[in-house]
Amino acid sequence: MACLIAAPCSGSGKTLVSLALSALVRRRGQTIQTFKVGPDYLDPQLLARVSGRPCRNLDPLLCGEAWVRRSFLGFGSQADRCLVEGVMGLFDGRGSSAEGSSAAVAQQLKLPIVLVVEASRQAGSLAALVRGFRDHDPGLTIAGVVLNGVGSERHRALLGEALAAIAMPLLGVLPRHDSLELPSRHLGLVPPGELADLEQRQGEWAALGERHLDLEQLWPLMDPPQAPADGLAPITWLRQQGAGAAPAEAEAGTGTGAGGASPAELAPAGDPLPIAIASDQAFHFRYPEAAELLEAEGLAVRTWSPLADEPLPAGCRALVLPGGYPELHGAQLAHSLRSLGELRRAAAVGLPIYAECGGLLLLGQELVDPAGQAHSLAGILPFRARRGSLSLGYRQTVAQGDGLVVRRGETWQGHEFHRWQLEPLSQPATALCGSQPLWQLDGWGHPARIEGWSTATLHASWVHLHWAGCSMIPRRLRNAAAQTSAATGTTWSGANPARPPSSSAGA
Repeated sequence: MACLIAAPCSGSGKTLVSLALSALVRRRGQTIQTFKVGPDYLDPQLLARVSGRPCRNLDPLLCGEAWVRRSFLGFGSQADRCLVEGVMGLFDGRGSSAEGSSAAVAQQLKLPIVLVVEASRQAGSLAALVRGFRDHDPGLTIAGVVLNGVGSERHRALLGEALAAIAMPLLGVLPRHDSLELPSRHLGLVPPGELADLEQRQGEWAALGERHLDLEQLWPLMDPPQAPADGLAPITWLRQQGAGAAPAEAEAGTGTGAGGASPAELAPAGDPLPIAIASDQAFHFRYPEAAELLEAEGLAVRTWSPLADEPLPAGCRALVLPGGYPELHGAQLAHSLRSLGELRRAAAVGLPIYAECGGLLLLGQELVDPAGQAHSLAGILPFRARRGSLSLGYRQTVAQGDGLVVRRGETWQGHEFHRWQLEPLSQPATALCGSQPLWQLDGWGHPARIEGWSTATLHASWVHLHWAGCSMIPRRLRNAAAQTSAATGTTWSGANPARPPSSSAGA
C-alpha cells in the first residue's frame, strides 16, 4: 500500500525520486496521488504540477493523526498509484524527537520506506549508514535504497556490493544529470511557475526513472490504499468531526476544548458569498484544503493578484492573504497603488482579513527587499520588515482574546518559517487601530512571546496554520463574511467602520 520516499537528510534527492516516479506514472497513462510529510508548500507545488493532482500534506502535529489517515486513504484511493515524500531526514521531527517525522507517519500508516541516499562521496561506508537507519527503529520497514549522484559504473558496483553485504535491495541508481539540479532560494525550491523548462524537465525525469529505477520492485510499492469503509470524502468527514473542533483536539487533546463550534457556527452556509484569496508569485503558500473548506462552508473563492494591481473582486465579503515571497517583489507591490488602496479601504470598513506570514508583510508600512531597498506597502499595521535571523519550527499558539477566527484560550498548533523580521514603527494615519495581541507562541528551543494582531475583523500573524487542524477557521470566516455588506469595485456600503485609534500590538 503505497510507500514513503525518505532520506538520511535534506538534499539527498527524495524530491527528485518522487518527481521522476510521478512523471513516469503520468507518461504511462496512469494517475498518481502524491503526499508530502510536514509543513511544506514548495515541494507539494512541484509534485502537484507533475502529478496533475493537488499534493496533500500529511502532518500529524498540525492536523492530528486522524486527519492524516483520512487524507491518505480518502485521496490516495482515488488514483492508480500513490506515493508519500518525506520531510528532512527520516527521523527528524519536532525538536530532537521523531514526533511528526517521516518515520512517525510511515509507522502510523504502515508504509514501507524507500531510502534515498546521496552517495556521490561514499563507497563501503554506505552499508554502515543504511544499516543504522534500518535498525534504528524495528517498527519500520525499509523496502530498499535508491542511490543518487552515482558517478560511474565502477562506483555503482562498489555501492551495490556494500548494500548486498547487508541484504538491502538496491531499487535504482540516479546518475548526475542537469535536469536533476533544482534551483532554490532562502525558503526552499523555487516555485514551479518560475521554472520555464518544467515541461521539458518532466520528460527528462520520466526518462531517467524508466532507465535507472528498478520499476519491477518499485511499481508494487506505489499501489493505492483502500478507500475508507464509511465512504466519506475527506473534506466531508472533516466537517463532521467534533462539531467543528480540530481533529488534533478530538483525538490527541492538543486543544483546550474551546475550539468547538457554537450552534450558530454550525448553521447551514446559505448562498455562496465571495471571498478573495491573494494568488500570484508573491502570495502562493497555501494548502489545497483551505479553498476546499471555504467552498464547503458556502464561500465562493475568487483569486486576487496584488502584483497585477488588480481591484478586489466585486462583491467580496472577506479576504485571505497567504504566505509567499512578497520580499522578492517589493518594488512591484509598492507600485500596485490600486491594490494597496483597495486593501486599505477594505481594512478601514471592516472587511474580514485573514493574513499569515507573507500576507502579514503586505499589511505593513514598509518592506525592505534583499538589496536593502525600502518599499511602502499598505500601511495598515505599524512595522517595517527587513531580512534578519531565521525563525523556523512548530509553534503552539494560545489565543489571548476573541478575534476574527480565534477565541480566548484556544490552543492550536502552527508553524513558523521566515527570514524577514519586524521592526515596530509609530502608528501611521492609515493604520487599523484598536488591535490586541493575537496569541502567545511557544516552541522547542523558542522562548515564549506574544505575537500577531487581532480584532473582530483582522487576523495577522507570522504563523502558518493548516486548516484541517483547525477547521473552525473557514466556518468563522464564513460567519464574518455573512455579516459584511458586499462591495462592488471600490464602493463599500453598510459595513461598520473601524473603531477609533487606541493601541496596537504586533510581532
